[in-house]
Amino acid sequence: MKRILQKLGPGFLFAGAAIGVSHLVQSTRAGADFGFGLLWALLLINAVKYPFFEFGPRYASATGESLLEGYAKLGKGVLWAYFIVTFASMFTIQTAVTIVTAGIASSIFGAGTIVVWTAVITSICFAILMIGKYKMLDSLMKIIVICLTLSTVAAVTLAVRSAGSISFEQVLPTEVASVAFLIAFMGWMPAPLDISIWHSVWTVEKKRINPSITPTQSNFDFNVGYVATTILAVGFLSLGAVVMFGSEETFSANGTQFANQLISMYTFSLGDWAKIIIGVAALTTMFSTTLTTLDASPRVMSRSWEILRGRSFKRGYLFWLLVLIAGTLSIFFIFITEMGLLIKIATILSFLTAPFYALINLKLISGKYTPREARPSKFLKFYSVLSVIILIAFSIWYLSTL
Repeated sequence: MKRILQKLGPGFLFAGAAIGVSHLVQSTRAGADFGFGLLWALLLINAVKYPFFEFGPRYASATGESLLEGYAKLGKGVLWAYFIVTFASMFTIQTAVTIVTAGIASSIFGAGTIVVWTAVITSICFAILMIGKYKMLDSLMKIIVICLTLSTVAAVTLAVRSAGSISFEQVLPTEVASVAFLIAFMGWMPAPLDISIWHSVWTVEKKRINPSITPTQSNFDFNVGYVATTILAVGFLSLGAVVMFGSEETFSANGTQFANQLISMYTFSLGDWAKIIIGVAALTTMFSTTLTTLDASPRVMSRSWEILRGRSFKRGYLFWLLVLIAGTLSIFFIFITEMGLLIKIATILSFLTAPFYALINLKLISGKYTPREARPSKFLKFYSVLSVIILIAFSIWYLSTL
């Protein structure tokens, strides 16, 4: 088991980044508002996004370089587009995940405001990234994802046992507000597609530390992480559906109040004795997302800038890390009471940009810059094209309802 876990890494980092707002916030809201009615959307979007996430570690394992270098080979215009889109969205994304993390911390410890906890959490993440760097991140995510998976499966099992009749009737939202929620729900489920770039960067870093890792092992690592994110998404949706659907209670847009409601769902299923355990699990989940996003965005922005300028910058990662922290804190003070609005904006933007990432990932992995043995099969290519069409169709549908 120890040897297997040593081979794994980027897949758990992917899970750590994905299992956050999309699961703790969006999936539980989907279950609370629609019961199991949006289960189809959860499973569909996980299936649709799968190939484009898989292309990240596939390309990195086959070429020894990240998707960023691949984008540059397709043309600097592609990399510039990625750079601009990432710069426009990374502050909102980081603020959204940090607010939720701070809200959970404030709820658990019962002391300190969200402002204080935001400063504390950001400082801890900064220290970890400066001192431990990738190796500490790699080890930490394995523990967090395994613990959260076990606690969530236990909570869902006990909640279903104590529930009455359960309806699995599927629904297709038609009202403008419901359609907007559906797109937001799918936008970060299981994660924004640009995390495929992060995954490729982490894969290159893992390969540098452990050169013996093969493309087959890298693919297995990705699939373990992806399956874990899907199972947990279904678990959180189930908790919302079993515990809150049909009741008069709705989730609050306030970070601390939402955290209290979230932890109450677990304690309702497992009992009051589990409050601390589940609270810590929820906090570590969101902390992992905050940590991985705080690491990944500066990492890809620094590398993108180096490729675009044609020269390396010794302190590039630190510079972008400080820029991200400064921008996040600035947005945080503006939207401190609007967690729901902030998450909605970030998730919808992620969904509308998904076709862009899907198309360029498919073009890169299918083209001459990828070794022939690593290119997708005819079936996977057909699957990918169909998935792109679905992403575009949902985007057009959403825009037509505005």
